[in-house]
Amino acid sequence: MNDIFIWLIVLWTFIMLGLMIIGGYFMFRKFLKKLPREDGYSELDWQDHYIQQALPLWNEESKALLNELVSPVPELFRDVAKERIAGRISKIALDDRAGEITLDHIMKGYIIATPKKDHKFMKKKLNELEIDYTPYEDLFQYADDEKQKFSIFEQTERISSRSE
Repeated sequence: MNDIFIWLIVLWTFIMLGLMIIGGYFMFRKFLKKLPREDGYSELDWQDHYIQQALPLWNEESKALLNELVSPVPELFRDVAKERIAGRISKIALDDRAGEITLDHIMKGYIIATPKKDHKFMKKKLNELEIDYTPYEDLFQYADDEKQKFSIFEQTERISSRSE
Protein backbone atom coordinates (compact mmCIF):
# COMPACT_ATOMS: atom_id res chain seq x y z
CA MET A 1 0.00 0.00 0.00
CA ASN A 2 2.83 2.37 0.82
CA ASP A 3 4.52 1.74 -2.51
CA ILE A 4 1.37 2.55 -4.46
CA PHE A 5 0.89 5.80 -2.52
CA ILE A 6 4.48 6.87 -3.15
CA TRP A 7 4.16 6.12 -6.89
CA LEU A 8 0.93 8.13 -7.05
CA ILE A 9 2.68 11.09 -5.40
CA VAL A 10 5.60 10.81 -7.86
CA LEU A 11 3.20 10.57 -10.80
CA TRP A 12 1.17 13.53 -9.54
CA THR A 13 4.40 15.52 -9.12
CA PHE A 14 5.39 14.90 -12.74
CA ILE A 15 1.91 15.78 -13.99
CA MET A 16 1.87 19.05 -12.02
CA LEU A 17 5.41 19.88 -13.12
CA GLY A 18 4.46 19.26 -16.76
CA LEU A 19 1.38 21.46 -16.52
CA MET A 20 3.40 24.24 -14.87
CA ILE A 21 6.01 24.07 -17.63
CA ILE A 22 3.34 24.26 -20.35
CA GLY A 23 1.62 27.19 -18.64
CA GLY A 24 4.94 28.93 -18.10
CA TYR A 25 5.82 28.54 -21.76
CA PHE A 26 2.67 30.35 -22.88
CA MET A 27 3.06 33.04 -20.22
CA PHE A 28 6.67 33.59 -21.28
CA ARG A 29 5.63 33.98 -24.93
CA LYS A 30 3.10 36.64 -23.92
CA PHE A 31 5.77 38.32 -21.79
CA LEU A 32 8.15 38.45 -24.77
CA LYS A 33 5.49 40.14 -26.90
CA LYS A 34 4.96 42.72 -24.17
CA LEU A 35 8.68 43.59 -23.95
CA PRO A 36 9.54 46.96 -25.51
CA ARG A 37 11.62 46.90 -28.66
CA GLU A 38 14.14 49.45 -29.95
CA ASP A 39 11.45 52.10 -30.42
CA GLY A 40 10.18 51.72 -26.85
CA TYR A 41 6.92 50.00 -27.78
CA SER A 42 6.06 46.33 -27.72
CA GLU A 43 4.37 44.27 -30.41
CA LEU A 44 1.10 44.44 -28.46
CA ASP A 45 1.43 48.23 -28.00
CA TRP A 46 1.76 48.68 -31.76
CA GLN A 47 -1.17 46.35 -32.37
CA ASP A 48 -3.39 48.41 -30.05
CA HIS A 49 -2.13 51.65 -31.60
CA TYR A 50 -3.02 50.56 -35.14
CA ILE A 51 -6.44 49.33 -34.07
CA GLN A 52 -7.23 52.63 -32.33
CA GLN A 53 -6.01 54.70 -35.31
CA ALA A 54 -8.07 52.68 -37.79
CA LEU A 55 -11.22 52.38 -35.69
CA PRO A 56 -13.13 54.97 -37.77
CA LEU A 57 -12.28 52.99 -40.93
CA TRP A 58 -14.14 49.89 -39.76
CA ASN A 59 -17.74 49.70 -40.95
CA GLU A 60 -20.35 47.19 -39.78
CA GLU A 61 -19.83 44.98 -42.83
CA SER A 62 -16.08 44.63 -42.27
CA LYS A 63 -16.56 44.00 -38.54
CA ALA A 64 -19.10 41.28 -39.31
CA LEU A 65 -16.74 39.67 -41.82
CA LEU A 66 -13.90 39.69 -39.28
CA ASN A 67 -16.16 38.09 -36.69
CA GLU A 68 -17.16 35.43 -39.21
CA LEU A 69 -13.54 34.74 -40.17
CA VAL A 70 -12.45 34.15 -36.56
CA SER A 71 -15.48 31.99 -35.73
CA PRO A 72 -13.55 28.70 -36.20
CA VAL A 73 -11.06 29.74 -33.50
CA PRO A 74 -11.91 28.21 -30.10
CA GLU A 75 -13.83 30.71 -27.99
CA LEU A 76 -11.08 30.87 -25.37
CA PHE A 77 -8.60 32.26 -27.93
CA ARG A 78 -11.02 34.06 -30.26
CA ASP A 79 -10.58 37.56 -28.79
CA VAL A 80 -6.79 37.35 -28.98
CA ALA A 81 -6.96 36.09 -32.57
CA LYS A 82 -9.42 38.83 -33.51
CA GLU A 83 -7.21 41.55 -32.05
CA ARG A 84 -4.14 40.14 -33.77
CA ILE A 85 -5.87 40.00 -37.16
CA ALA A 86 -7.53 43.40 -36.68
CA GLY A 87 -4.13 44.91 -35.86
CA ARG A 88 -2.67 43.61 -39.13
CA ILE A 89 -5.69 44.73 -41.15
CA SER A 90 -5.59 48.17 -39.53
CA LYS A 91 -1.88 48.61 -40.24
CA ILE A 92 -2.34 47.68 -43.89
CA ALA A 93 -5.32 50.03 -44.29
CA LEU A 94 -3.49 52.91 -42.61
CA ASP A 95 -0.44 52.38 -44.83
CA ASP A 96 -2.70 52.45 -47.90
CA ARG A 97 -4.31 55.67 -46.58
CA ALA A 98 -7.67 54.01 -47.12
CA GLY A 99 -10.98 55.72 -46.42
CA GLU A 100 -12.46 52.48 -45.10
CA ILE A 101 -11.50 48.86 -44.50
CA THR A 102 -12.20 46.84 -47.65
CA LEU A 103 -12.24 43.14 -48.44
CA ASP A 104 -8.73 43.56 -49.89
CA HIS A 105 -7.38 44.87 -46.57
CA ILE A 106 -9.19 42.15 -44.65
CA MET A 107 -7.82 39.41 -46.87
CA LYS A 108 -4.24 40.70 -46.63
CA GLY A 109 -4.36 41.05 -42.85
CA TYR A 110 -6.19 37.77 -42.33
CA ILE A 111 -3.70 35.76 -44.37
CA ILE A 112 -0.67 37.36 -42.75
CA ALA A 113 -1.92 37.14 -39.17
CA THR A 114 -3.04 33.53 -39.44
CA PRO A 115 -0.30 31.10 -38.40
CA LYS A 116 0.94 28.82 -41.17
CA LYS A 117 -0.20 25.75 -39.27
CA ASP A 118 -3.81 27.01 -39.51
CA HIS A 119 -3.87 27.75 -43.24
CA LYS A 120 -5.86 24.61 -43.98
CA PHE A 121 -8.68 25.78 -41.68
CA MET A 122 -8.43 29.33 -43.01
CA LYS A 123 -8.81 28.20 -46.62
CA LYS A 124 -11.74 26.00 -45.65
CA LYS A 125 -13.48 28.97 -44.00
CA LEU A 126 -12.81 31.20 -47.02
CA ASN A 127 -14.25 28.54 -49.31
CA GLU A 128 -17.35 28.28 -47.09
CA LEU A 129 -17.83 32.05 -47.40
CA GLU A 130 -17.18 31.81 -51.16
CA ILE A 131 -14.28 34.26 -50.97
CA ASP A 132 -11.64 33.80 -53.65
CA TYR A 133 -8.20 33.87 -52.06
CA THR A 134 -6.20 33.03 -55.21
CA PRO A 135 -5.18 36.68 -55.86
CA TYR A 136 -3.51 36.60 -52.44
CA GLU A 137 -1.58 33.33 -52.80
CA ASP A 138 1.76 35.14 -52.69
CA LEU A 139 0.95 36.51 -49.21
CA PHE A 140 0.97 33.07 -47.64
CA GLN A 141 4.77 33.26 -47.51
CA TYR A 142 4.53 36.27 -45.16
CA ALA A 143 2.11 34.54 -42.82
CA ASP A 144 2.86 34.36 -39.14
CA ASP A 145 5.34 31.58 -38.50
CA GLU A 146 6.55 30.65 -35.03
CA LYS A 147 9.92 29.60 -36.47
CA GLN A 148 10.80 32.89 -38.20
CA LYS A 149 10.21 35.21 -35.22
CA PHE A 150 9.64 38.43 -37.14
CA SER A 151 7.10 41.12 -36.49
CA ILE A 152 4.31 41.09 -39.01
CA PHE A 153 4.24 44.87 -38.80
CA GLU A 154 7.73 44.88 -40.35
CA GLN A 155 6.37 43.03 -43.41
CA THR A 156 3.95 45.78 -44.42
CA GLU A 157 6.19 47.32 -47.07
CA ARG A 158 6.38 44.02 -48.93
CA ILE A 159 2.63 43.58 -48.76
CA SER A 160 1.72 47.12 -49.78
CA SER A 161 4.20 47.23 -52.66
CA ARG A 162 3.28 43.85 -54.14
CA SER A 163 1.85 43.93 -57.63
CA GLU A 164 -1.89 43.51 -57.68
